[in-house]
Amino acid sequence: MKRHTRRSRFYGALAGTAALALAAGGCGTGGGGDTGARPGDGAGSTTSARRPAPPTGSDRDAAGVSAAAWHKWGLKPLPAAPRPPADKPVKLSAHGTVPVLTHIPTEQKIVFVTLDDGQEKDPAFIRMMRDLKIPVTMFLMNDAVKSDYAYFKPLQEMGNHIQNHTLHHPVMNTLPLSRQKQEICGDQEILTRKYGTAPLLFRPPYGAYNTDTRAAVNACGPRAIVWWRESMQIRNMQYQTADKKLRPGDIILAHFRGPSELKGTSMTKMFANLLRRIQEQGFAVARLEDYIQPPAR
Repeated sequence: MKRHTRRSRFYGALAGTAALALAAGGCGTGGGGDTGARPGDGAGSTTSARRPAPPTGSDRDAAGVSAAAWHKWGLKPLPAAPRPPADKPVKLSAHGTVPVLTHIPTEQKIVFVTLDDGQEKDPAFIRMMRDLKIPVTMFLMNDAVKSDYAYFKPLQEMGNHIQNHTLHHPVMNTLPLSRQKQEICGDQEILTRKYGTAPLLFRPPYGAYNTDTRAAVNACGPRAIVWWRESMQIRNMQYQTADKKLRPGDIILAHFRGPSELKGTSMTKMFANLLRRIQEQGFAVARLEDYIQPPAR
């Protein structure tokens, strides 16, 4: 647990390093991805969300979620996500330079939620996800998940994809190419074996990467590096933009974290706060992989 706490402290210190790595490594997407950018250091909205009044009807949204289910978690319903386009805005290639994605090109008022590491394994979070049917992408790190691989299978069965986040969570741009390959290929092999599907995407710990990282990703199997534009803390988000607003297609970073990392706050409360921040700005949550075209086989 101490290791995980130290990791969380690295984000601010390494943001500049990661930004330099992005500039040095280049950010061509080949499929509509953005140039890399570091997480913003502004705080999110401090408006407290009031607990909604009990539902008076039994209406269900497009995902089949009832008003009562939202109320159970102290939330107002989010807008329903639109149907993803048949022509995916990001198209990945089986060969060539690995693109870096910080957002998905779209005019739809949607964002994408990603959860990293896998340290916290709260059964209540699985119940929350079953109730609310919010799509997430899980970037799992083997050191964090190996104590209970089975925890993440119900989340996967709900349609949430499992992606690569290294074996041990190192600062990738400080490692030689051979070590970076060990980290990425090792996690790729274990996650494929445990969950039956090879990860398509890779997220570098702390957002730090370089040209060797891209070469290692290319060699190990994932076809894109995924960054983020906002990061969720405990009650609010950190934004890159001065106006502290979400944009269509933004990728949001959050973590599988519990009370020891969240100052006593549970993961379900943190996630509820994340959904409040999204709901306040009128966005829906879509599934990241629904907007990405894998390479043709």
